[in-house]
Amino acid sequence: MENEQIDIAIIGGGVSGVYSAWKLKKQFPDQRIVVFEGSDHIGGRLLSVKPPEIPNMTAELGGMRILENNQKLIVSLIETLNAALPPAEQILLYDFPVDEPQNLAYLRGEYLRLVDFVTSPDKVPYNMSFLEKGNGPGAIIVNAIEQIVPGITNPGLTEEERREMTREAYFDGVPLYQWGFWNLLYRVISSEGYQFSMDAGGYDSTLINWNASDAIPWYLSDFGISPKYKGFTNGFQQVPIALAELFEKDGGDVRLEHQLRNFEYTDGQFTLNFNTGQTITAAKLILAMPRRALDLITPGSPQLQQIQPLISSVTPRPLFKLFTTYANPWWRIAGFTSADGQFVPVQSGRSVTDLPVRQTYYWPNSDGTPAVNGRAMLLASYDDGSNIGFWDGLRPKRTEAWKTGRSHAKISDPFIGDDDQQNNSRYTAAPDDQLNQTWDEYQAPRRMVTEVARQLQQMHGLDYTPLVKSAAFRDWGEDPYGGGWNSWNIGVKSWEVRDQITYPISGVPLYICGEAYSDAQGWVEGALQTAEIMLGKFLQTPLTEARQNNHVNQLQPS
Repeated sequence: MENEQIDIAIIGGGVSGVYSAWKLKKQFPDQRIVVFEGSDHIGGRLLSVKPPEIPNMTAELGGMRILENNQKLIVSLIETLNAALPPAEQILLYDFPVDEPQNLAYLRGEYLRLVDFVTSPDKVPYNMSFLEKGNGPGAIIVNAIEQIVPGITNPGLTEEERREMTREAYFDGVPLYQWGFWNLLYRVISSEGYQFSMDAGGYDSTLINWNASDAIPWYLSDFGISPKYKGFTNGFQQVPIALAELFEKDGGDVRLEHQLRNFEYTDGQFTLNFNTGQTITAAKLILAMPRRALDLITPGSPQLQQIQPLISSVTPRPLFKLFTTYANPWWRIAGFTSADGQFVPVQSGRSVTDLPVRQTYYWPNSDGTPAVNGRAMLLASYDDGSNIGFWDGLRPKRTEAWKTGRSHAKISDPFIGDDDQQNNSRYTAAPDDQLNQTWDEYQAPRRMVTEVARQLQQMHGLDYTPLVKSAAFRDWGEDPYGGGWNSWNIGVKSWEVRDQITYPISGVPLYICGEAYSDAQGWVEGALQTAEIMLGKFLQTPLTEARQNNHVNQLQPS
């Protein structure tokens, strides 16, 4: 049987993959362009699902927000998509709350409010220096960054200007890109100040030893310079789904559950081997994939073996999310009475703890308003970095599912709550949700839910454990993702690798894009950034003579 031949193969149905496909189909309407996605859904690490019995909420098991004030590519894309979508399918945003003054910080066995970091510094159980005391974790790190790169915290600077400063900066005679972020922070703040910033910041992987030249502007954008977060009314996954649907409407082809095993470029064309047993030849190949996914196909792919130093220039950072639902928003009783006698409930944003659960988000309704009665939901644990080792015995192995052709692990001992039992074992989303995954596909390990519930009771100071009605779980450390985000390694000139990897081998029409090798790692903005760089090079690279002889039309720049 003759192999199927196509013009452009795009491996990966995340944002960078479907965005590239959509743009290229507009550019080359007569070309056969196919997106191959190894899992059973479009969106990659964007995964939005509806919880049972709570139709006015959408759980974000993957990415959940954007930075409206400095992520211009995603903001512009949403505007462009909304111009093409009918009113009922518009992508709507809401103000996404994070740190509310009345929310909890349970640290070293002490119950605090986030506002206490500034208003009652003596309550904070860390032996910090005089200059650190009275500041929140973000302020401590921002002040440290200003000592490392004087002037970089000026609010009038753009993110690109900050990146230029860190690329040229030295500390103690050493270029910043050769420093680890943790190493630098320890030079300008106390160990207690660092530990407080780590514990109260809620994340483990942001302050660890990754490339300081990239970590500093990244941190300032995400946490330091007045970030303005926006969430998605109908789920973030709506963005890649809309892109894929528009691509298909233009005549493109999306194929789910097609795992690429390996490929080789010979005689002017790519031979792609899939888990289905199918072999496909393509004139051009775009790998819209994170590092771990590239690693998985490298052993049988000679061209990837040639560029291993580029691929290994980043490190995947493990991350998982666990959502739990309840009969009511019980966390509101954890509020407090203010000086003027008004009761201020805990109702939105997040609380933090140094317990392994780390950070908990009081999930909003689809319009961004807090849940005040009736069924409610928590992002019960949003955990990353080395801290997730605590959960290793309570979750499935990260490499098993992909080996057997599954996109995520099957839970052998799942949590089954009252809402699951009432919905004929597991919940199925309504057909008009416009999300091609359902809550029931992401069962949570029973023992993990039990342990999270115990820690939620402790961090909220309750004398009872709230009854979980249903739970959903996604571990992004599983193959083929390897992590929820990727960070640049120490010693790497990321700005050079970012551009090189998008078209890594001269004369070979192989292209790579995705969040992993961007300036905005961990964000959809990074996926769009590298896709744009890659597309610029794609349009400048004609097909080789060998491929022309195979009677495929040559792609020409417009």
